[in-house]
Amino acid sequence: QVHIVESGGGLVQPGGSLRLSCQASGDLFSRYVMGWFRQAPGKQRELVANISATKNTHYTDSVKGRFTISRDNAQNTVYLQMTSLKPEDTAVYYCYADLPSPWGTQNQADYWGQGTQVTVSS
Repeated sequence: QVHIVESGGGLVQPGGSLRLSCQASGDLFSRYVMGWFRQAPGKQRELVANISATKNTHYTDSVKGRFTISRDNAQNTVYLQMTSLKPEDTAVYYCYADLPSPWGTQNQADYWGQGTQVTVSS
């Protein structure tokens, strides 16, 4: 299995910034679609952003212009730079790996980590 560890969450005020980091195992890391989803109590899981093997990116509308996803394949690491944070960004953020066939199911999170809490509050 792919082991994923997130870090970088914390408590910030509205308008503040955080940079989340995600480290994943695997020699095939550079071929994974990597991304972040978030989940808050009482809300459905929501895709935040992802980045493909060719470094195409996708963002949920609510975070466009505020969040930036990037990856460093040499370090098996993906980042989520979060700026202009809003209270509605409060959630547990999970880093996930979407493996290509036959190693995983396309277009879904095959593996994810324990999550890191992001709280945006005055």
